[in-house]
Amino acid sequence: MNSPNEKRLLGALGVTVLILLMEVIGGFLSNSLALLSDAGHNLTDAFALGLSLIAAIISKKPADHRATYGYQRFGLMAAVINGFSLLVIAIFVFYESYKRFVSPPQINTPLMITIATIGLIGNLVAALIIGRGHVDLNIKSAWVHLLGDTMSSIGVIVSGIVIYFTGWLYADPISSVIIGIGIIAGGTAVVKEATYIFLELTPEGFDVEEIARKIAEMPEVMGIHDVHIWSIAHRTPACSAHIWIPDQRISEADAIRKKVEDKLMSMGIKHTVLQLECAECEKNGLFCQIHLEEKHQH
Repeated sequence: MNSPNEKRLLGALGVTVLILLMEVIGGFLSNSLALLSDAGHNLTDAFALGLSLIAAIISKKPADHRATYGYQRFGLMAAVINGFSLLVIAIFVFYESYKRFVSPPQINTPLMITIATIGLIGNLVAALIIGRGHVDLNIKSAWVHLLGDTMSSIGVIVSGIVIYFTGWLYADPISSVIIGIGIIAGGTAVVKEATYIFLELTPEGFDVEEIARKIAEMPEVMGIHDVHIWSIAHRTPACSAHIWIPDQRISEADAIRKKVEDKLMSMGIKHTVLQLECAECEKNGLFCQIHLEEKHQH
């Protein structure tokens, strides 16, 4: 386990498990749903961090005959599972909140606030261990879990203070609902991004038609068709296309290929598969007809 990401995940996992045990015990002793909701979120955090750790180890494996692109998508799979686990725990929180709106129980607020404060400190430590701004969606999903739990701890502390000074017991389930909404927001964002990659949809920020147009406008290119842009992994876009060029030697054609690759790289696409052709296509490929017609008009 030499990878910095793996060490961070292991450290954060250890802190999270300690917080989980403490909040479960404290939640039952204080009778606080908000604290138990936070413990439930911590349970998914521990699961998410463990899954992310396993995925990070597998993702390092080099490409082979079974996975010619490598094993990076194991990290994406972990991100999807982590995202859905957040949604499941949010549904549980909403259900328990409803029961407490109907019949709010008495709560030991001093214990609730104390445990939540310790949990907040632990969550901050775990989040700092992971760090922010990760390119790897797997690590990012783990960080989102920890960030959400940090916000949950703050919500528990605030509701505990409100109950302590006002006796308004509804602050506990209301805090739980707010925590649940935050959990859903974080989980949805991760699942959406990972799903985009799994379905091989065009990555956000890339306009396929505009990219095809820029390639077709190059003086060496007569047309372009069968353009496909997708993501191999998080922030790893790839492109394949058929490029129509004048009939010429292979050495000359290879120079054109290099120029097209450089053009795509300038637009943020490093992985490319280009097929050079010296005959007009049948005008039935994606972005084929429009660009050939534009080229002929000029």
